Amino acid sequence: MGTVAREINTVGVVGLGTMGAGIVEVFARNGLNVVAVEISEGALERGRANLTGSTDRAVAKGKLSESDRDALHARVDFQVGLAALHSVDFVIEAVPEHLDLKQAIFAELDKVCPPHTILATNTSSLSVTEISVATHRPNQVIGVHFFNPAPVMKLVEIIRTVVTAPEVVADVEALCARLGKVDVTISDRAGFIANALLFGYLNHAVTMFENHYATREDIDAAMKQGCGLPMGPLALMDLIGLDTAYEILDTMYRRGGRDRRHAPAPLLKQMVTAGLLGRKSGRGFYTYEKAGSPVVVADELTPAAGERAAGVRPVGTVGVVGSGTMATGIIEVFAKAGYEVLSVTRGAEKSAKVCESVKTSLNKGVVRGKLTEAERDAAVGRITWSTNLDHLADVDLVVEAVVEELSVKKALFASLDEICKPGTVLATTTSSLPVVECAMATHRPADVVGLHFFNPAQVMPLVEVVSTIRTSQAVLDTANAVVASLGKTAVGCADRAGFIVNALLFPYLNDAVKMLEASYSSADDIDAAMKLGCGYPMGPFELLDVVGLDVSLAIQRELYLELREPGFSPAPLLEHLVTAGYLGRKTGRGFRDHTHR
Repeated sequence: MGTVAREINTVGVVGLGTMGAGIVEVFARNGLNVVAVEISEGALERGRANLTGSTDRAVAKGKLSESDRDALHARVDFQVGLAALHSVDFVIEAVPEHLDLKQAIFAELDKVCPPHTILATNTSSLSVTEISVATHRPNQVIGVHFFNPAPVMKLVEIIRTVVTAPEVVADVEALCARLGKVDVTISDRAGFIANALLFGYLNHAVTMFENHYATREDIDAAMKQGCGLPMGPLALMDLIGLDTAYEILDTMYRRGGRDRRHAPAPLLKQMVTAGLLGRKSGRGFYTYEKAGSPVVVADELTPAAGERAAGVRPVGTVGVVGSGTMATGIIEVFAKAGYEVLSVTRGAEKSAKVCESVKTSLNKGVVRGKLTEAERDAAVGRITWSTNLDHLADVDLVVEAVVEELSVKKALFASLDEICKPGTVLATTTSSLPVVECAMATHRPADVVGLHFFNPAQVMPLVEVVSTIRTSQAVLDTANAVVASLGKTAVGCADRAGFIVNALLFPYLNDAVKMLEASYSSADDIDAAMKLGCGYPMGPFELLDVVGLDVSLAIQRELYLELREPGFSPAPLLEHLVTAGYLGRKTGRGFRDHTHR
């Protein structure tokens, strides 16, 4: 414990691609002298251009003054060959993800660098242990995984092997703090935290697209608008590079116990072979203006804009059945959009409660300046309150928002089949049950569709429009037109457990629980990794506590029952917490204790 932390004044960076140049910038911005090394003069010039481009953009945006930029560049010494690193205190490599290449570099660094130098790898998926054994100082080898773009992203994963010296870990943690980064320190396993959780989700999204389950635009819109993610999964794959994504998945599959969810989707291999690598090649899941451009251009898969289907049925009156939060929100959304709404609940007491909730929410809208008093009064005036299903005889659309129990929903749909006029569209807001089961409880399965609103319906812009194999095109077109009239985004998908959002979201949450269960990392570090490394609005454990552990477990069970994928089996820890009554915020305790907050 008495050792003095080593002085790190000069650092070396090997490999000056996007990642390496970003790491050079981070060190130089924070007052460290950097020796930036490449393999050839040509590669060195490209690295210099990467750094110049990034710092010039920062100046243009007012994030960096011209004098600070010039001082930053003065701290960087560009050199060809590893011999230039003969006197650095710390060196990090950011070369392509090939084990033999990294091992060769580390063997050379071991000869060139002074005995005290810490040798670090920025690998995102390879074994730090396997890289370290190429040296005679494996106790001084560590993983320091920056996220792209390194100057912006706050997270650094520090990966210690079983032989990394504790003082090396401490020195690197101190270095990260000096760089203004947030670090999480973990042991050496496939994918570390962020990639282990991120890439299973990305691969699953590719499989969805490959199976024609939903369009690329709908998959991406669903995750951005349904979960608040900064990018959709397929656009993110294009940004990362499909070749890089393939390498990471393949490595994680081989190193991580051959979980099928990390086995790269066949489409990914085909695209890489065909040179469709994403933004850098100008074409991946999307087509770009030119290689390296972020600007998406239309291609043969781009949906035609503004096509109005001929078979859309007129919808003027809407019935909403249910008295929970979802039903209340949906009533308000339709009434504000100009529809005549008939609210049907079981009993006068529930009806009065829903009425009060809608009025309270509309009043909040007025206070926040989102609605005028006249608009609020008009919306209230469009709602009729009832406790009798028979009153739905003449509506054009019924939206069911009752409890998530199949028997209850089927009984309701059988009743609606008898009551509603021919041509009425019958919609269910289920988030996890098969829509076709509701459809087959009627004699008009062609008129049944899923309209999955997200909570709170007044705020969330997304609606999943779910078609069964019996849903008619006219009903599907009508549903899409209605969602558009509400000012919301409709994403279409087939009737499969979890639709798009839950099918991609909950396995990721389940993986996070399994990671915690394996004592690989803490809930706080996992949450920090996903928020700071991937830009997620909430970490997985924060989100689980908000959603409710019982709800999450029920959805995960549905996914597992339908897909029978071993990787989707609910984490035992999740089951144990639900059994113990720790359901999240609503009970005061879930993954965290909420009673004293």
